[in-house]
Amino acid sequence: MTSKVTFRDLLRKVHRDERGAVSLETILIIGAIAIPILIFLIKFGWPRIRDYFNQGLDELEEGSNDAASGGGGRI
Repeated sequence: MTSKVTFRDLLRKVHRDERGAVSLETILIIGAIAIPILIFLIKFGWPRIRDYFNQGLDELEEGSNDAASGGGGRI
């Protein structure tokens, strides 16, 4: 009693299976919203973000140098 499953039967079964369709649609909608936002942030926001972090690193380095030289830094 062995049943022979053909490739065509397997494809037909997969095509009829609708489980996970809502999850896939949700992921596609989220992606359609997120991709333009990411493109906008990379194109216009990244220079401002980079400058903000570079400024913070410069201030941290100055504070480190003041502390190492024994200078009276801010408390």
